[in-house]
Amino acid sequence: MIEDIALPMTTDATFKLSDYRGKNVVLYFYPKDHTPGCTNESMDFRDAFADFTKANTVIFGVSRDSLKSHEKFKANLELPFELISDADELLCTQFDVIKQKMMYGKQVRGIERSTFIINPDGQIVHEWRKVKVANHVAEVLTAITA
Repeated sequence: MIEDIALPMTTDATFKLSDYRGKNVVLYFYPKDHTPGCTNESMDFRDAFADFTKANTVIFGVSRDSLKSHEKFKANLELPFELISDADELLCTQFDVIKQKMMYGKQVRGIERSTFIINPDGQIVHEWRKVKVANHVAEVLTAITA
């Protein structure tokens, strides 16, 4: 069962999963705002936003970045969905996406790119870990509409 944590998100809103009962929820966890892979993934979700909306689905991006960083990232990419700031790693820990990773030859602790679909009853029904950005959003949309 997913704990209902309240976290800050863009546009001065607060995210609580229970607020979205009755809809599918896509949570995509990404390492860092303003980086190439995260930018491409976010733009892919943006470009498919209307299709997700037609499928009774809301999208949220999650990283440990600050709200200020998220607001800039969202504005730059014209994202039509909210970004959740998980600076204390509460949601990241719940979804077990904080991992030791290699970056430029060094071990670092960070978010493993992952996506989860939560059904209208609040249950995780699909997950992707170690996501490769290319074609990922199309896979998520296919899973939602299947």
